[in-house]
Amino acid sequence: MTEIKIKPLADRVLIEPSPAEEKTSSGIIIPDTAKEKPQRGKIIAVGPGKKDNCMCVKVGQEVLYGKYSGTELIWENKEYLIMRESDIIAIII
Repeated sequence: MTEIKIKPLADRVLIEPSPAEEKTSSGIIIPDTAKEKPQRGKIIAVGPGKKDNCMCVKVGQEVLYGKYSGTELIWENKEYLIMRESDIIAIII
């Protein structure tokens, strides 16, 4: 994996969303128009945090976030989300 040259500011994180599900558990193929936005992804970069709060998440962690959280960003033909740490709901262990 190539290193991305984006450094989030303050309490923001850069997330690479997981791909949307292509099939249901019973094997039915989901068309592109019916796919839901993924709500999980991998942290690619983390900002330094705010003055009184350190960041709880680290690069490489898998996280869950709100359905409409973050700002979409396309960098070198890949989709990313940039959002505040408070928009992250949970860390997947």
